[in-house]
Amino acid sequence: MIFRLRFNNSSRIAPGSFFILLDLVFIQFPSIASVITVHPQKENNSIHRALEQSVNGDTIMLSPGIYREGNITIDKGICLMGVPGAILDGEMKYEILSISGQHVVVYGLEFRNSGRSGMNDIAAVRCIDASDIMISHNKILNAHFGIHVSNSRHVRIEQNLVEGIPAEEQNTGNGIHLWKSDTAFIWNNEILGHRDGIYFEFVTSSLIQDNISHDNIRYGLHFMFSHHNTYLCNEFRNNGAGVAVMYSNNVSMEQNLFLHNWGPSAYGLLLKDISDSRISNNSFINNTTGIHFEGTNRIQVFHNIFAGNGWAARVQASCSENIFTKNSFTANTFDVGTNGTMTLNLFKNNYWDKYEGYDIDKNGIGDIPYHPVSLYSMIVENDPNCMILLRSILISFLDKAEKAIPSITPENLSDSAPLMKAPAQ
Repeated sequence: MIFRLRFNNSSRIAPGSFFILLDLVFIQFPSIASVITVHPQKENNSIHRALEQSVNGDTIMLSPGIYREGNITIDKGICLMGVPGAILDGEMKYEILSISGQHVVVYGLEFRNSGRSGMNDIAAVRCIDASDIMISHNKILNAHFGIHVSNSRHVRIEQNLVEGIPAEEQNTGNGIHLWKSDTAFIWNNEILGHRDGIYFEFVTSSLIQDNISHDNIRYGLHFMFSHHNTYLCNEFRNNGAGVAVMYSNNVSMEQNLFLHNWGPSAYGLLLKDISDSRISNNSFINNTTGIHFEGTNRIQVFHNIFAGNGWAARVQASCSENIFTKNSFTANTFDVGTNGTMTLNLFKNNYWDKYEGYDIDKNGIGDIPYHPVSLYSMIVENDPNCMILLRSILISFLDKAEKAIPSITPENLSDSAPLMKAPAQ
């Protein structure tokens, strides 16, 4: 039995491939594949016993009821499915399901109450040294780690609900956690109540699409040392911070919503030491900081909406060769903040609602440059306590004076051709 879960990172993937995959499983074994049904109330009838009896290509079907069987290990190519009401309970002691090997499908089950440990990453569902795995249409409730994948490839995680009960950050695991893996597809899941909703470390050539990650303690999505990945059409809201991408390159971030990520150190998107990536067609709405750039190089930022944020973008002096174009900045307290007086980044053809210039030739482009860094934002960057003066009329006078005779704000951080109208998104 051989099947592969392959996809192109640059394109959207149509849902509904689960039944195609099941067909592939059964077609490979037309003469020997069988369905083994398990009833929790029947004597000598358990998941462990069914696994012993099964062969590659079989399906184990769990009838409704609560299964308390400790740790269950799958090391052969089978499909483990549940009728609605089939619940695997870890009793707050065990890792519930461990998968190794190839060609495994886990579908339609409810996992609850996994064990917890400060030393081990105990999960409701763990994949280790595995390939060609599908985890689909499951509920994972009150788990330490929801789904934990390590040293695996061709793993598809789709249409699951992963809901934790948040405790202290150090005692709460991640919802969907991938380590040292590649060609994963994370699609249309809802993740909440964990430390990080989705976590990638040393993960390559993978796609995260159409997920909702909300109300997590730290990040909705967290990247570390993970290259050549794409995330698009996701929603990150009400997290400690929306998304963090760190120590990575060639990451594509498109058509996502970053919403209501508030807090003293909260960001819609935090970028740290990343390069050669693109951020396009996203919406950053009502975040403390829309995007924070630190040590970033050659990032293309275009066709994004920044609205109602504290800072739309904070670009540290350690950043260079980033290009901002065709973005829309409206109703932000500060459009751009920086901690240096010199910038090596380009702003051009963006829309700024605070722009007070004119367009005599009526070509839709302002005739004078726009300087998005205000004097007050520079003062706050050096002394955050000055935020108390936000609504003071004195601040308005200072900013007007700085615009007339720039002396403190970085003179070369400007949009040389600002748009008079917001670009179509």
